[in-house]
Amino acid sequence: MPSPKSAKGEAGVRLQRKSSSLRRRGRSGGGSGDPAAWAAAAAEGGPLLVDQPPETRYRSFRVRFVSSIVLIASFLTLIWAGHVPLMFMVLGIQTLMVKELFTLARHAQAERKLPGFRAQQWFFFMVAAFWVYIRFIKNNLIVEITSSARLARMFGWLLKRHTMLSFYLYTAGFVSFVLTLKKGRYTYQFGQYAWTHMILLVVFLPSSLYVSLLFEGIIWFLLPTALVIVNDIMAYLAGKCFFFGRTPLIKLSPKKTWEGFLGGCVGTVVAAWYGAWVMSQFKWFTCPRMDLSIWQPMPCDEVPDIYRPHTFRLSDALTGANPAWVDLVHNVGGLLPPRLREAIAGYTFTCLPMQLHAVSLALFASFIAPFGGFFASGFKRGFKIKDFGDSIPGHGGVTDRFDCQVVMAIFCYVYYNNYVSPATTSVSAVMSAALKLPPLQQLELLERLSNVLVGHEMLPARLGSAIAQHTGASLTGGG
Repeated sequence: MPSPKSAKGEAGVRLQRKSSSLRRRGRSGGGSGDPAAWAAAAAEGGPLLVDQPPETRYRSFRVRFVSSIVLIASFLTLIWAGHVPLMFMVLGIQTLMVKELFTLARHAQAERKLPGFRAQQWFFFMVAAFWVYIRFIKNNLIVEITSSARLARMFGWLLKRHTMLSFYLYTAGFVSFVLTLKKGRYTYQFGQYAWTHMILLVVFLPSSLYVSLLFEGIIWFLLPTALVIVNDIMAYLAGKCFFFGRTPLIKLSPKKTWEGFLGGCVGTVVAAWYGAWVMSQFKWFTCPRMDLSIWQPMPCDEVPDIYRPHTFRLSDALTGANPAWVDLVHNVGGLLPPRLREAIAGYTFTCLPMQLHAVSLALFASFIAPFGGFFASGFKRGFKIKDFGDSIPGHGGVTDRFDCQVVMAIFCYVYYNNYVSPATTSVSAVMSAALKLPPLQQLELLERLSNVLVGHEMLPARLGSAIAQHTGASLTGGG
């Protein structure tokens, strides 16, 4: 039987080999990379892509190309399918990201003496998913279950006590963790506990905000995610093809240049302006989904005002149509000569309000979202790895592809709820509030609502009287 020291030594060798292989693994193509890491990989015997035979390079390119086509085709199919399939796509991407990050800090030798510890981490993930997703689609679920008395009886309690049930589940996981603490493994176990919660707070919860935006209209999910991708492409083209960037931007990504950074911003703003206009022409992208149906026509009869053309004065466009720019306009406008300021403010043009919002999203996608990628680059350098995983053939890990999207999701959620979200309520929101009332108050609400509908001649008077008679008897305890 091997001694503990020899077992520990073997585990160290395995981890060292895995680290070396991860450093040698690179993304074929023009992705950003660390020359020092590539040099270290070459010194360890891993050939660089440019040093490989032509057939090897062709095979690598073919794998990357085929996987890209499959991903794009799958994404377009999900967009066509609608909101619910896209929601499950987000959950699938989050699951792969969490899996890669769990694996990153895994110590196989330690876990052999901690059976079930990995299951605890996934339990916390499932509890977080249950709490977040039900919270975001609660109104949609209410529409579905209240369409049938049987469904309302079966699942009404779940929606009403969802938060408390989530807390009970988390508490069960917490108690299980404490009961499984083992002497000699405390540091490792608490480190993994902290690592699990860091992943859920920094990666899972922010990216889940896209689910809330998704049901407000696919455009609020598709446009921001597309702008992050467009910015990456435009920055590459501006830095490599047009301006031949020479000025380094940040040490964490040596191939990023100021020329590419600024050129990418210009290209992203242009793409946002016209992309928002194209998407706004389709109800499938603009109308909110109030239920959980798939492939069904959108229920909204009228196109929301934000997707209709408006004529703006420049000052109105910067302040009224897009309140996010009020402070900027006030501060910058005060520096201009009065006559020039009046001439600029009086300029008029016609566009969709959504196009102005798209410009705000594009600016964030260009100047702030890339720092999510820089953060991930620094993280990988801390672990001395090239990619977070190899979930996507030829592209590396899922986390490598979606690191900037996490930052973008937070901004879009906050931006939408502060500047765009309509002040009006909906049937699902009213039902969500009504389900929180005691049964007797729900009956009172039904009676008052029936009186209103009878007054508007939308409900027969006999039916209104029957409802009033039944609720009155129930409220007085006689029925």
